[in-house]
Amino acid sequence: MRVYVPLTLSGLSEAYRSGELGPAPLTAYAVTPALREWLTYSDDIEELEYAALSRAAAASLRLLAGEPDAPRRRVVVAVDVPDRAATADPDTGLDASTLGEVRVLGPVPLAEAAAVHVDADDAEPDVDAAAAALGAADHGDDDAQFTVDGAEDHELLWFGVQEVPNLI
Repeated sequence: MRVYVPLTLSGLSEAYRSGELGPAPLTAYAVTPALREWLTYSDDIEELEYAALSRAAAASLRLLAGEPDAPRRRVVVAVDVPDRAATADPDTGLDASTLGEVRVLGPVPLAEAAAVHVDADDAEPDVDAAAAALGAADHGDDDAQFTVDGAEDHELLWFGVQEVPNLI
């Protein structure tokens, strides 16, 4: 199963130093039955994987909101784990806040990652504004939600794992 682990550049740096994504359990995002049900317009695995990646990017934004000194770039690490290593909470159903969310039960070697997805430098102002607006958006402020959505206008770039030292 491909899972998407949300991080920050600080978290990616720590994973690079330790050699693994962790500590376990990790919160990640994947194509779960609930995500498939929510995305009813498509059975295309690439669209479903993109939806899981997008959910992880949103979770990375939340991590950035909690790390005001971290560089303002969302980071998602894509990694394949055995199906039994990732579990979804069946009680969440179609709760929008947890769609596609899974728990990876053990640490994952960074060397086994398939790719790293990171915002380009030019996304930093929008990502910074979105991280700052998250609290207000969560409380129903439409202008703040517009700002948060602005970060989603930036596509994450694809990097190979061997490029991590250049990213951090």
